[in-house]
Amino acid sequence: MGLQLEYLKGGIFVHQEAYIMKVLKRFYMEKSHPLCTPIVVRSLDVNISPFKTKEKDEELLGSKVPHLSGIEVLMYLANYTQPNISFAANLLARYSSSPTRRHWNGVKHILHYLIRTMDMGLFYSKVSKSALTDYTNVGYLSNPHNGRSHT
Repeated sequence: MGLQLEYLKGGIFVHQEAYIMKVLKRFYMEKSHPLCTPIVVRSLDVNISPFKTKEKDEELLGSKVPHLSGIEVLMYLANYTQPNISFAANLLARYSSSPTRRHWNGVKHILHYLIRTMDMGLFYSKVSKSALTDYTNVGYLSNPHNGRSHT
């Protein structure tokens, strides 16, 4: 499965650094420039969003472009040790039946991001405590017209 376990004093750290490096080599991206975010800026206007469905004049990717293989790898990583790419990977997986060059560029963008975060993983503490450590305001852009938070 490519999982690496490190037993530390406070718990177990699970990551997939070796697997991610293997994936980057497979897609010839191991020496690429790392990026800070897993997704390009998305527009709320569906007509100009880079993650919209195929347009009439756009070509579908051929079998030479490993788009589905890239989506498969990203979904695997998102499920096991890289939850930070879940949103972007799921967004791109929507277009697996008719991928275009834009969608393949989105997959490559996430791979560039993984270069920067390949040493990250999940830490499972030995100490069992039920306390909120972090949270995200997922409703921030649910009202796109005035950007109000719904907390």
